[in-house]
Amino acid sequence: MPLIRDYMQGQKKEQNNGLRLAFMLSLTLGLAPFFPEPHLWGKIKWLWGGGVGMQAMDYFDVVLHGTPWLFLIVMLIITINKRLKSKEERK
Repeated sequence: MPLIRDYMQGQKKEQNNGLRLAFMLSLTLGLAPFFPEPHLWGKIKWLWGGGVGMQAMDYFDVVLHGTPWLFLIVMLIITINKRLKSKEERK
């Protein structure tokens, strides 16, 4: 059984690496530039205000800076589901 245990530990490390990557991408690419306010936050406020004057480049910016956040959400959902399934299997 040591081989199975080693394999499972390897999967956990890979999963944690993906979560770490998603977190780092969200904090860097997802928020850059940081001053005077995070770029994505400014675009979201602009969209909520009706998006008057937004061009194609601005919508591309929303997608570009929003993708790391979507990746983080997906990785969190995957991680939580795997942990819940492993807890159910232990019972």
